[in-house]
Amino acid sequence: MAVAPTATGKLADELAGKRAIVTGAGSGIGRAIAAALARHGVRVAIADLDPVTAKWVAGDIGQGARPVTIDVRKRESVEAAFNDVIADWGGFDILIANAGVSTMNKAVDLTDDEWDFNFDVNSRGVFLTNQIAARHFIATDNNGVIVNTASLAAKIGAPLLAHYSASKFAVLGWTQALARELAGRGIRVNAVCPGFVKTSMQSREVQWEAQLRGITPEQVIADYVNQTPLGRLEEPEDVADVVVFLCSNGARFMTGQGINVTGGVYTT
Repeated sequence: MAVAPTATGKLADELAGKRAIVTGAGSGIGRAIAAALARHGVRVAIADLDPVTAKWVAGDIGQGARPVTIDVRKRESVEAAFNDVIADWGGFDILIANAGVSTMNKAVDLTDDEWDFNFDVNSRGVFLTNQIAARHFIATDNNGVIVNTASLAAKIGAPLLAHYSASKFAVLGWTQALARELAGRGIRVNAVCPGFVKTSMQSREVQWEAQLRGITPEQVIADYVNQTPLGRLEEPEDVADVVVFLCSNGARFMTGQGINVTGGVYTT
């Protein structure tokens, strides 16, 4: 079992002892966020649809991480998962609503199932987890923090990902509105908008896009890099470090924001 090294310094001291739930933490960006928080002394609940993966990741991260099974599409599953964490830890202070999915198709060929799948996980999942976390923060008078994973595709519509873009635009709208509602209670709500991140999700998308565009996967990746002024694919850790900052007191006057973490692909 690998144990993540513990960070040192002001940020680590500030976050040490906090408790976080990270959805979709079994892989990719979610796993990187969970590991980064753990390095700063945060106890992390690895919330994932796959219980085996959640258990393995929790063990690998160490630092008091624990697995919890969750289906963010279902209210009863989210409530049960959060209540499990509350019963074990006495509450939680941070929610990272990261669970997300994608499919790829031309807009004119999209099926109802593709649309519903993306919205059920990406939009409804954020709604349910955010609402239930906010109720917990309010009930316990906790100035909690919520960070949602949106996307570059939440800032500018992405060809072949119209349904995914729409679901992520919804995440940004929800984030802004919820932040304004909860600000008076000191609860901050922000979102991160990653670009072309090197994950298993991206690997699937590269294959789909290559087929839909009639080019090679290598050409798709080259196109991603060419669009990125910093000249490389994004790593999950690039996103995770920004999320840790948003959870910290350094971001104490930031709420309702959709923070671009795109390597310069989009700057507005």
